[in-house]
Amino acid sequence: MKITDSILYIGVNDHDVDLFEGQYPVPNGMAYNSYVIMDEKIAVMDTVDVHFTHEWLDKLSAALGGRQPDYLIVQHMEPDHSANILHFMRSYPGAKLVASAKAHTMMNQFFGADKLPEERITIKEGDTLDLGQHKLRFVAAPMVHWPEVMMTYDETDKVFFSADAFGKFGALDVEEEWDCEARRYYFGIVGKYGAQVQNLLKKAANLDIQIICPLHGPVLKENLAHYLGLYQTWSSYEVESEGIMIAYTSVYGGTRRAVELLKEKLEARGCPKVVLCDLARDEMTEAVEDAFRYGKLVLATTTYNADIFPFMRTFIDHLTERNYQKRTIGLIENGSWAPMAAKIMKEMLSECKDINWLNSGVRILSALNADSMAQLDEMADELCMDYSAMSDELADKHDMTALFKIGYGLYVVTCSDGKRDNGLIVNTVTQLTDRPNRVAVTINKENYSHHLIRQSGKMNVNCLSVDAPFSVFEAFGFRSGRTVNKFENCSPLRSENGLVFLPKYINAMLSLQVENYVDLGTHGMFICAVTEARVISDRESMTYAYYHANVKPKPQTEGKKGFVCKICGYIYEGDVLPDDFICPLCKHGAADFEPIQ
Repeated sequence: MKITDSILYIGVNDHDVDLFEGQYPVPNGMAYNSYVIMDEKIAVMDTVDVHFTHEWLDKLSAALGGRQPDYLIVQHMEPDHSANILHFMRSYPGAKLVASAKAHTMMNQFFGADKLPEERITIKEGDTLDLGQHKLRFVAAPMVHWPEVMMTYDETDKVFFSADAFGKFGALDVEEEWDCEARRYYFGIVGKYGAQVQNLLKKAANLDIQIICPLHGPVLKENLAHYLGLYQTWSSYEVESEGIMIAYTSVYGGTRRAVELLKEKLEARGCPKVVLCDLARDEMTEAVEDAFRYGKLVLATTTYNADIFPFMRTFIDHLTERNYQKRTIGLIENGSWAPMAAKIMKEMLSECKDINWLNSGVRILSALNADSMAQLDEMADELCMDYSAMSDELADKHDMTALFKIGYGLYVVTCSDGKRDNGLIVNTVTQLTDRPNRVAVTINKENYSHHLIRQSGKMNVNCLSVDAPFSVFEAFGFRSGRTVNKFENCSPLRSENGLVFLPKYINAMLSLQVENYVDLGTHGMFICAVTEARVISDRESMTYAYYHANVKPKPQTEGKKGFVCKICGYIYEGDVLPDDFICPLCKHGAADFEPIQ
């Protein structure tokens, strides 16, 4: 199979394997990928599993067409990719082994140094290898997901050989959706190493990648932004899909009946997706996958031997092992004489970061009764507070307690030119009166949104909550809506005035109609009536202080002389900052810069 005119695929499909890595069911088999770059010099990219030695060597021989390979590049030393290194070297003794220093050490461990050639090539980050027309650049990717991993970028054909990254379960001769099995693969195998994947994605952003060639799964040639976007979401532990997963165990059916009833209540309150998982019967790796996919998790189990039911303990261990974080969790416990499951589950998850614990919990004493039924209703209300508020049918659109979310915080103000939606970050939203409710919003005149709101006379104020990541501020604060579509990677909702509001990271939304305008020189103040108000969640509002302490990345000022923007971290290098200087990223003036210490 041709990847490009000079890059050939020589991988194999394995339909005999039942458990990949001894634990992951693979009903559609597994692919072990290997590639050949044909040039003045020939490079072979990795080998395959030991069970396919002769099939792989036959494919390699056919691809070579009588020529001899010059290099075997070993990107990853797991045996499903490295098992045939010795067989390759016996067949092509003139070839040189190319790998990282750690990979060479592992080769000695796997095969014995005496069986390997003395002369080997050791590569590190940024090294290159010229094949003639093709120039290969090596990209270090330690702990994605082994420490020796070295990926390869072909500058000529713009192909990224990504080792185990961007792989999936399943053989290549079976058609199936990429996302599902790639997600299960990622969180099962790579999920613990989110920070390391983030580092890799930053490096990949500087490469012009047109094709991704992983060591498992299909070669990716189209819609690469989709795959890169999913890896960004997964590795930063952000929510991929709105919905609630309920993971439960049940001995005699009482807990199962409770979660089935909760599922009905959640769906009636507007939850877009409810996934119910019986941990004793359903595939554990798929349960782990769904726990990371959705933003909310309910754990329901019984007290068992003064502990919790074993399948629930195993499930929670899988989550904590993989750095579970940034989720909302609710707990349901069942017990007949000394229920303590909720306490144990919470203790097991205590080291997880950024967990929002529900205020409501459910305690079942043997069987559901009036009290535990009422607790289920409270839990459903709390879990679906944001979903109900975002639903045109279920929302209370005149909940003026939304005004309580206004403080010295940060907001996304959305507006429109009638054809395209726009938005910007503001920090000056103030309630003026409550009879009637009036709000003032002050916006810099240089911002495109100021112009649009002057024309249309309406806007929405999205009150950001503390879970808003820095990417929100990058999207709405550092770019002009005149030149970019700020909602390109977002699926917003719409209020009754026709304007968009954010589907997440907000705790309230206000629709405003402009009644008066005050010219403040550099800024304009819009005095507005509140036409719609929704409370989305009970998360705390994003204050200016919280943003600076916990969200905004610390600027890299070491060794630099000049001034740094307190808003976005932009660095102006120079002895004197002009009084009229405007930050090119966030558009704030010189007053928001401070000297680099």
